[in-house]
Amino acid sequence: MNDFEAVQPIAQCAMTDEMIKKVDEAGVVAVLVIDELENAVPLAKALIAGGVTAIELTLRTPIAFEAAKLIKAEVPEMTLGFGTVLTVAQVDACVAAGADFAVAPGCNPKVVKAAIDKGLNFAPGITTPSEIEIAVELGCRVLKLFPAETSGGMKNLENMVAPYKYLGLTFIPLGGLNINNAATYLESPLITAIGGSWIAKQNLIQDKNWEQITKNAQEITDLIKKVRHFPE
Repeated sequence: MNDFEAVQPIAQCAMTDEMIKKVDEAGVVAVLVIDELENAVPLAKALIAGGVTAIELTLRTPIAFEAAKLIKAEVPEMTLGFGTVLTVAQVDACVAAGADFAVAPGCNPKVVKAAIDKGLNFAPGITTPSEIEIAVELGCRVLKLFPAETSGGMKNLENMVAPYKYLGLTFIPLGGLNINNAATYLESPLITAIGGSWIAKQNLIQDKNWEQITKNAQEITDLIKKVRHFPE
């Protein structure tokens, strides 16, 4: 192997080009905690009405997988992912539920390898160069930056990623993002989409405040179009 070959990026395998394109076009992934199964479909429809086309259902409630199946059946235009995927068993459950992708707060090699083996699009979480290198070696090219704001935000990410820029890595930041600081992230080519937990907060879902959720979704969708110069 010559020096040029030694620095070539490893072939991406943890997330397909098609899924990367979907996430990039979405620009935002609404991060959701659903407590009641009856809220799943109205919530997804409220987000779609506001232009949000990708969601992350966190595995923090026992109905997350059932909620996903309902959304997949009744709102098929939604790109559906799972978050807080911590175990190999959860990877299997995500696949069984028909997930389009999954993400994790950390970078557990066993979980990443299981996702790749099962054909589940996957983005592990990172906050350090060492975690980036572990993820890259495993075949990941889309990574979750978590927690984004408390780890230094975009300035920290830009400095940390500088040695790896030739690999074409992109990131989904989550943690501390809101409508007021979203543009800082969306302006960067390092960001494929932002994670948005503020769009449909747990209390808004519990109150069935679909109107406010649609308004929040529309607000971030409008900002994405403005910042990224997407066509109307």
